[in-house]
Amino acid sequence: MNNKILQRRGFGRLVLAGALLFGAATAFVRPAHAADEAPDALVKRLSTDVLETIKADTSIKAGDVNKIMVLVDSKIMPNVNFQRMTASAVGPAWRQATPEQQKKLQEEFKTLLVRTYAGALDQVSDQTVTVRPFRGSPEDTEVLIRTEVKGRGDPVQLDYRLEKTPGQGGGWKVYNFNVLGVWLVDTYRTQFSQEINARGIDGLIAALAARNKGNNGNNGKS
Repeated sequence: MNNKILQRRGFGRLVLAGALLFGAATAFVRPAHAADEAPDALVKRLSTDVLETIKADTSIKAGDVNKIMVLVDSKIMPNVNFQRMTASAVGPAWRQATPEQQKKLQEEFKTLLVRTYAGALDQVSDQTVTVRPFRGSPEDTEVLIRTEVKGRGDPVQLDYRLEKTPGQGGGWKVYNFNVLGVWLVDTYRTQFSQEINARGIDGLIAALAARNKGNNGNNGKS
């Protein structure tokens, strides 16, 4: 495998890390009517802000999992339909899971994502985000927003799937990411289905917990 492919994959891992943490910069002032914000504007604002936040915070760049977790819980979750993301990753077995099992799956999946990609944040340097032209209509309830992250080397494609949610705290929420043509949820669904087929829902929860516990000693770097 040549160096160019390796570098591109490394950049892709970095981009995915940024995607998973894209909402961290909502500590900045949000629009007065965030629920009415267009999906492409939302993605542009949050993606740009998170890169600036990571660049400015040395502890986040160093992969401080505890600090990243605080940001995820307080800033990212309001902008992501994480229940839908986890349910899609688990697949049909999600409907047979008890509420307690579903809660544990969401907790362990979130921890897995943060710990897996925290170590890539120290690569953030001069990246910028460009949102590709988007044509939507007011009637849309689900959209695909395509972006490019540019830095050293070739641009990396990063796409978002968002859904429009009603009610208080509603608005556009992300439920899947695509990096270099690979959808995050689809990738994990394959892994999770193998574990569920072998050991059931509790087996998947145990496997995720064990993997997360195993990452405790390396500050999230894999």
